[in-house]
Amino acid sequence: MKRRDLLKSGAAGAMILSAPSILRAQGAALKVGTYGGYFQDSFDEHIYPDFTAASGIEIESIGEPTGEAWLVQLQQAARARQAPADVSMMAQVARIKGERSELWAKLDESKMPNVANLPDHFVHRYEDGSLNGTGAVSWYITLVTNTDAFAEAPTSWQAFWDPANADKIGLMSLASNSFLLEITAATHFDGTDILDTEEGVLQVMEKLAEVKSNVRLWWRDEGQFQQALETGEIPMGQYYHDVTGLAASQGKPVRSTFPDEGAVLDSGSWVVSSASQMVDQSQVFIDYMAQPEIQAKLSRMVGTAPTVPRDMTDLTEEEFAAVSSDKEPILPKYEIYVDRGDWINQQWSENITG
Repeated sequence: MKRRDLLKSGAAGAMILSAPSILRAQGAALKVGTYGGYFQDSFDEHIYPDFTAASGIEIESIGEPTGEAWLVQLQQAARARQAPADVSMMAQVARIKGERSELWAKLDESKMPNVANLPDHFVHRYEDGSLNGTGAVSWYITLVTNTDAFAEAPTSWQAFWDPANADKIGLMSLASNSFLLEITAATHFDGTDILDTEEGVLQVMEKLAEVKSNVRLWWRDEGQFQQALETGEIPMGQYYHDVTGLAASQGKPVRSTFPDEGAVLDSGSWVVSSASQMVDQSQVFIDYMAQPEIQAKLSRMVGTAPTVPRDMTDLTEEEFAAVSSDKEPILPKYEIYVDRGDWINQQWSENITG
């Protein structure tokens, strides 16, 4: 993955881990799935060895496919009472689909005190209130510009609608990963509540369609857009804050701006397969990952934004700014891509990217 390869090349520095209380466990290794490639390599190197030293629980690292392919594998395996992984890092749409089919094990919060560190949007529950998952890692999508082309940093997503930016913008091509509906709603409709109805979604799409003449590239390939941004060929767009900041630190003429309306905060979450025979060990792992010092370690070594409040971590100003912001984020309305996914994709193709 281009983005993560870049982060990996830029990650540096030693980490002193404050170990949690020692918890000893016996038996088979706990199978933990993360996105394959950079994430898996980083967890293998920076997280699992220290977790095992602290808990006594061995980890078998599993590389997952991204998207919903892993959800399908987990569902099929669960029907046979098998668990390809006990704990999995899941994207939000896949997590919600798994929740609705009760694929995830119910977790015992009394054994996971560090979950209390997480804000509500990183605590996932069934309708009966029982816990079924927690935020694992998060990252921001921000407004990015080429500094040679734009001497002043834009302060608002409204820059996408500015006629002066005709043919200058690169945007992600899918509704479900660009979150441009949420950006448009936050910028022009006082928040994302308007996306709760199909009429509202169409209203927002109509407004978003006004940017089409300014868009030069609807991108799927991160590397393609990043190169175009760095050369100034496409001097404005939406991209990942952490990668843009890393490129800027390497002398590239790019900047990342957290707009007045907020940047998009996307995330992956931990869930446990209902077929797992190691729920107790899984809870120890998830609780370990919710510690502020471990979230700070992820920020330093993996480049993700902390899922716990900033003041709970020991991140310096520079370390925090490299991955996050104090500004209120735009939270994606993941549910609409589950409830109305096919309809939104059709409307998106017809009205936005078509």
